[in-house]
Amino acid sequence: MIVYGHRGAKGEAPENTLPGFVHAYRHGIRHFELDLVLSKDGKPVLVHDLSVDRTTDRKGSISQYTAAELGAMDARRNTHSWPKPTGIPALEDLLDQFDDLEHLQLEVKKDNRARLNILCNRLTEVIQRRSLYQTAAITSSDTWFLKEIRRRNKNIRIGLVTERKFPRPLSMASRLECEYLCINWKLCSKELVEQAHRRGMHVSTWTVNRIHDMLQLEKMGVDSIITDYPTSTRMFFDNRAKALLSLPAREALNVEPEMNVGSDESLHLTPGSH
Repeated sequence: MIVYGHRGAKGEAPENTLPGFVHAYRHGIRHFELDLVLSKDGKPVLVHDLSVDRTTDRKGSISQYTAAELGAMDARRNTHSWPKPTGIPALEDLLDQFDDLEHLQLEVKKDNRARLNILCNRLTEVIQRRSLYQTAAITSSDTWFLKEIRRRNKNIRIGLVTERKFPRPLSMASRLECEYLCINWKLCSKELVEQAHRRGMHVSTWTVNRIHDMLQLEKMGVDSIITDYPTSTRMFFDNRAKALLSLPAREALNVEPEMNVGSDESLHLTPGSH
């Protein structure tokens, strides 16, 4: 089961910032989920909200600021313990930082159609220019946007981000010809996972912060989890794998070792929005 860092490593570092991604990368994380909004000067930037109010020292909508102005802000507002100021980066800054990331889920937030249309063009161009067809998927809960991506380039992978507002998420994802189904983990079931797999979809669940829930999802057969604590999560699964390797062959087949990362509550924080 693949572990994606949510907004880089939201629970360990300032969300959607380069230091957050570097922190997780240094601990072996190569899969990330991040959020994209269009800046005033037409660049995709990494930020979850349509305003800078929650995460920075400034006020106003993302559309009021250029990428350079967003990069100069202090985006530590929800991570006061982080030692140095860090701004809101552009997508190209992140892609220039790393050359061996295994996969990115690029989630596009809802916005007005004019701005989304420009963002659609920008993302299509970036993926084509950098040949990210195998290493990136564009995800969104905005079905119009996913249709537009598909219309521009059928080779770009897309994924439907689903919440309770989609009564039949698998049917919707199938109609959109999605390769990814990105679902709130509380809505996931073994039957849904099996049906998605029969349709050739990767099932990714968000936002999963408790080991107990991760193990239940693993039993359901999900392909990946998105977590605020990717480094702690990776440590848990790496330790479990090492423990299994150290067991005699017969025991390894029949015994599920008891693993503990501090306690089950060590990764239990209230899940945020996707």
